[in-house]
Amino acid sequence: MCDRDSVSYNSMIDGYVKCGLIGRACELFGEMGMEEKNLITWNSMIRGYLRCGEDDDGLRFAWSLFVKMPEKDLVSWNTMIDGCVKRGNMDDAQVFFDVMPERDLISWVTMIDGYAKSGDVVAARSLFDEMPRRDVICCNSMMAGYVQNGYCVEALKLFYDMRRATDMLPDNTTLLMVLTAVAQLGRVEDGVAIHRYLMDNGYSLSDNLGVALIDMYSKCGSIDNAILVFESIEQKRVDHWNAMIGGLAIHGMSEMAFEFFMEMERLYIIPDDITFIGVLSACRHAGMLKEGLICFELMQKVYKLQPKLQHYGCMVDMFSRAGLVEEATKLIQTMPIEPNDVIWKSLLSACQIHENVYIGKVIAQQLIQLKSCSASSYVILSNIYASLGMWDNVRRVRIEMKERNLGKIPGCSWIELEGIVHNFSVQDRTHPHVNEIYSLLSSL
Repeated sequence: MCDRDSVSYNSMIDGYVKCGLIGRACELFGEMGMEEKNLITWNSMIRGYLRCGEDDDGLRFAWSLFVKMPEKDLVSWNTMIDGCVKRGNMDDAQVFFDVMPERDLISWVTMIDGYAKSGDVVAARSLFDEMPRRDVICCNSMMAGYVQNGYCVEALKLFYDMRRATDMLPDNTTLLMVLTAVAQLGRVEDGVAIHRYLMDNGYSLSDNLGVALIDMYSKCGSIDNAILVFESIEQKRVDHWNAMIGGLAIHGMSEMAFEFFMEMERLYIIPDDITFIGVLSACRHAGMLKEGLICFELMQKVYKLQPKLQHYGCMVDMFSRAGLVEEATKLIQTMPIEPNDVIWKSLLSACQIHENVYIGKVIAQQLIQLKSCSASSYVILSNIYASLGMWDNVRRVRIEMKERNLGKIPGCSWIELEGIVHNFSVQDRTHPHVNEIYSLLSSL
């Protein structure tokens, strides 16, 4: 070009930044005169440093450039805050947020989202309450933070607050979040109310809302309603089939889950890797080894899908439950990916059930070498020895557990009743109605 102006330079700098070529962008930035650089130029360079720097160097260069800027706008401040948040550096993000001359919704939402993702839900809610004005995006960000951190009751409360607000209508993201919260809580009554709201307001179930609704009913124990929702959807995507097959699997309806999979085959609906996780999980729980082997072969030879760790885990567990310990061991040895502790424990449990002490010892050693090894691995190995009357070995395992300061975590279960979660652990007698509970248990 014979004549280059700030627009030309800005276009090239922005292009280099988007391609990750921050060095070339920096060269052009250095060629420009100070009077040619405008807010777009400075913001593009700051965004480039923040995007391309994998560590704190990118943030440091961006910060240095930010300080030199002759003037700053909201985009400049929000870009710096976003860069800090994406690195998990909430202290620096808070510094920028506190001193910025004005804030918009993007500033608030970025901070709320950052605190939520870092697990600090209290700080996120504090900022949310301070906001001078809220919209549905802010509420969705706060609700997502609650759900991601397990505060599902608070997410539901926020949803009902939105419903009461006359100027704020929930969108698809809101409804997906609240259905996820309901699924985690198992509060089917709330799920039915939200389902009714979807129908009354004409929401389509042919997208992710239908998937979330099927998943919610399945996880709340209402598989019949999940099937009704599935059958009511005319244009089903593979995600709908996946949710239904997965729901049937967790309800122990393995044969029906396999039938649904075969129906997909008949309708020429191409399954994905999640489909096979669902159907293999169903087969392993029901001991349907033949059907599981068929699915595992179809996955690789027909649909050209490379099995992932979850698929191998299902197959190992399937072999283990069938007593085919040697076959499970061979599969682990031929896996192209490193097995995790879950797969090893599955095989170790099979060794305990079938009293295969030789393979059990080998697997236990593999597990103990993993950093993620827990006390349960030692306990299973101890039980294998105990079942065979090898008491000296049992004592050695117990001594090693003590030396490594490993204690067995007691079993725990919980139930939600009328909005209150009741927790129970092994030999726990702290519940206020413990006498009535044990009395009923004895009569049963």
